[in-house]
Order: sequence, then structure tokens, then C-alpha cells
Amino acid sequence: MNRFSIQRHYPAMQPLVTLGQRIHEAGRLESALIELVLMRVSQINGCAFCLDMHSKDARAAGETEQRLYLLPAWRETTLYSERERIAFAWAEELTELPSHESVSDALYAKAREHFDEDALVDLTLLVVAINSWNRINIAARTIGGNYKPVARKAETATA
Repeated sequence: MNRFSIQRHYPAMQPLVTLGQRIHEAGRLESALIELVLMRVSQINGCAFCLDMHSKDARAAGETEQRLYLLPAWRETTLYSERERIAFAWAEELTELPSHESVSDALYAKAREHFDEDALVDLTLLVVAINSWNRINIAARTIGGNYKPVARKAETATA
């Protein structure tokens, strides 16, 4: 049972929607990378609604089942590019923040090898946004399982 309606309060959440749209439209992060980061953060936070949404969006965009299934163990496979692996490490550290020393200088240096400053800011904002959505949906007790993917135009990016 939902505690409150996301739809009813959607106007208050519009800044988060707009942030996500701007990250997609900027084109500095590949659509596949975006969906995988959204999935990984939602796995860490245990947000069923977001996992349902982003797994379906990722599949609709052409992501493989194998990459989705192995995402929680991304360190133990070669299915992901170095750029994706750095993005996952960045997303995990920003999500978990075990200490004030999180997101180390070493990780930042690796990230800058694969992302220019603008793309890294976009990646950071993406992680901030999905953490917010996870917390909203968990607080609302939004039920996962009924999301229908929306067609998005293909986007590519390089950094």
C-alpha cells in the first residue's frame, strides 16, 4: 500500500524530473550507462519501483539480460567497459558515503581519465537524483512491478 501518491505530488518533484531530463539531453553520458548507474544505485538502496522502471527502460534501450543480471557483481566480470566500471565505483561511493573520505582522490583521478569535468558533474548529479527518487519511492512505499517503459530517442556520448 502506498503511503502517499507520487502522482499527486508530482509538481513538487518536477525539479528532479527536469534534472534527469537535462542529464539525458546533455548527451555527455551514454543512455546505456545512465540506465546501468540508475539500476546499480537502486540495487544498493533496495528500491523495487526504481529497479522495475530502470530494468525495463534498459531492456527497451537494448541492454542485455546478462549485463543486467550481473550488475551487482560488476567487479567480477569483464562485461562492462572501464568507463562503466569507474561510473559504478563513483555511484557506489556517492550512495554509500561510509565516511568523509569517500570518493577518494584516487577514484577521482580514475574518473577524470574516462569523464571530462562536465560529464563527471552529470554523473554525480545522476547519482544524486536517483538516490532522491529511491528515497521518495521507498518513503511512499511505491509498489514495483507495473512500470511500462516509455520510448526514448537513442543518445550517444563520448568523453
